[in-house]
Amino acid sequence: MNFLLNCLVVIFPWKIRRLILNRFYHYNIHPKARIGFSYIYPKHLIMEEGATIGHLNVAIHLDKITMGKNSIISRGNWITGFPMGTNSRHFSHNKERNSELIIGKESAITKEHHIDCTDMIRIGDFVTVAGYRSQLLTHSIDVYEGRQDSHPIVIGDYCFVSTGVKILGGSVLPDHSVLGAGAVLTKKYIEPFKLYAGVPANPVKDIIHCAKYFNRDKGFVY
Repeated sequence: MNFLLNCLVVIFPWKIRRLILNRFYHYNIHPKARIGFSYIYPKHLIMEEGATIGHLNVAIHLDKITMGKNSIISRGNWITGFPMGTNSRHFSHNKERNSELIIGKESAITKEHHIDCTDMIRIGDFVTVAGYRSQLLTHSIDVYEGRQDSHPIVIGDYCFVSTGVKILGGSVLPDHSVLGAGAVLTKKYIEPFKLYAGVPANPVKDIIHCAKYFNRDKGFVY
């Protein structure tokens, strides 16, 4: 019944849909934010002014999505998780886990990416998750303990994440960094102004501090 009701809400005109989502789903969607024809149903949703979710996205089975001012989720993305409080043995040992997606202001997730928010994914301000078919995966199987485990992913401010990458749980991409196309990020890095590339990803090149991408006051790149 909930699935059918949610599908029905998706096709309502946006002004009516926003009213329903705020009043009955207890979401917090700014009057100047917008969701296209997408199935977006986390437990909690916060969309600040100008935040936009395009068409044909799915976001289910996670506790919370927070989108900063003028942030964008474009189209065709699959966003899922594993909510806290679920009556399951999975992840029961991980008491500090948060099934949450946080997107900073002026940041964008483009098209056809898989975002696994079993644990928290935090994307900073002025970030682009670019291209197609990248995977951000916060959970896996711990072969030593013989159980499923999860770790958060953090992408710093002013980062550029290229097409077709994989970012695994426990990884950190520092502020003012580029993750090269096809890279696999598997660990925490702290050095900014670097190109990280390869399998697994390593710092391979310095990027000058005055690069225009790192000094924008608008999220959209012309």
